Amino acid sequence: MSTSTVRQVDAAVIGAGPGGYHVAIRLGQLGKKVVCIDRDEVGGVCLNWGCIPTKALLHVGEVIRHIDRAAALGLKVPKAEVEREAVAKFKTDVVNANVGGVKTLFKANGVEFIRGEASFVSPTEIEIKTDAGKERIAAANVIIATGSAPVDVKAWPRDGETIVNSDDAVRLARIPKHMLVIGGGVIGLEFATVYRRLGADVLVVEMMPQILTGTDLEVGKTLGRILKKQGIEIMLNTKVGALEKKGSTVRATINGEGTGGKDETREFDMVLVAVGRRPVTDNLNLKAAGLEPDERGFVAADPQQRTKVANIFAIGDVTGAPLLAHRAMKQGVVAAEVINGDRSAAFDPVAVPNCIYTDPEVATVGLSEEEAKAAGYEVRIGKFPLAASGRARTMNESEGVIKLVGDAKSDLLLGMHVVAPQAESLIGEGVIALEMGATLEDIGLSVHPHPTLTEGIMDAAEAAHGKAIHIINPKPKTPVTA
Repeated sequence: MSTSTVRQVDAAVIGAGPGGYHVAIRLGQLGKKVVCIDRDEVGGVCLNWGCIPTKALLHVGEVIRHIDRAAALGLKVPKAEVEREAVAKFKTDVVNANVGGVKTLFKANGVEFIRGEASFVSPTEIEIKTDAGKERIAAANVIIATGSAPVDVKAWPRDGETIVNSDDAVRLARIPKHMLVIGGGVIGLEFATVYRRLGADVLVVEMMPQILTGTDLEVGKTLGRILKKQGIEIMLNTKVGALEKKGSTVRATINGEGTGGKDETREFDMVLVAVGRRPVTDNLNLKAAGLEPDERGFVAADPQQRTKVANIFAIGDVTGAPLLAHRAMKQGVVAAEVINGDRSAAFDPVAVPNCIYTDPEVATVGLSEEEAKAAGYEVRIGKFPLAASGRARTMNESEGVIKLVGDAKSDLLLGMHVVAPQAESLIGEGVIALEMGATLEDIGLSVHPHPTLTEGIMDAAEAAHGKAIHIINPKPKTPVTA
């Protein structure tokens, strides 16, 4: 390739992750000439190192747990023997199938994929560095979809073997005997679940007073209690200080509530640093595009996903929290529709669900109880414990809760929070209810199939009004009327 040739396209998408491939495919469907550039593989972090491979590993862990508990169902099953290489191959096969699917969709919709490093030359021109050289592309519209990467902490230098980040952990190069997870957020807890199921002793250290900071407090406490029963050690209000590498092990100094306020030194053969993610904007040369990220590196975009430069759009993690693949996907479709001339297209974040694929899963949408109170609502809470669910008992699953947060004055649903198997699917009802402006009464009056986990949502709604059948109702503040 040569920089002397400048190709003209309708749109250039920088990043081929969930947001990037969604906007590229939708633009292709709309008849636009599109190129999608990524320095790595189609699918970005989500398909290659994040969402998809971690869920494949979590499914393996879930199967192991079912095998371990088979005796309770009257089944004699030998203890699961983990063949690390075979598990890693399963994960890789899943990734390859998903990546191949996106490539097929690119081809079917006329999207050209270029593997290379893209940077701005001007608001309408980008340069792409590839193994073959450099190419310049003039684009009427540019979409920044470069996503995020794990935060590196200088005090805990990553070597990819003993001190690792999430990209390293998902490769499953080995299964440690003793693992320290620094950070009790989504990524830390998901990997703690994976490696615990595969046989590691796992300690999660979180500097905040709760795991899953920002999630409904009761939900975080419920999950923490369950994970501890599964053998995952959790220390809250606790910090990790120095990490000292000694051959194939790491000596960690820990201090806080979990250690009684004293320095405690423990040895691990793997330390996962999972303290957050940062936007990937470093090599974009945003200044040439007339853009400047904020102090944390994020690029601001309006509800139509436009940046302050009219022909440049930004979607997904690079625009800030919440860093969720499905948020990026929807924003990508919005950006494509806007580029195609739809003035009404806009991203509305009122009901963006968040799913944590621990075992059991956690899923939330809308306001937590704490957020609702802070926003000035007089809240009405409806809860249904899984222990009261007939379907949960048939699955030998009795730990978890379904919690609805409503406005006591209008009865509108404000938030839904689930700790349960299949929470990822159950939360869909809360998403639709929030989008449609449903009340707790609406949900309670809707006939749900029996026996299912979903009827627990109906029972939680009924409990908010003191009408639940399958639990003892809390005494209502006002008399229950017919």
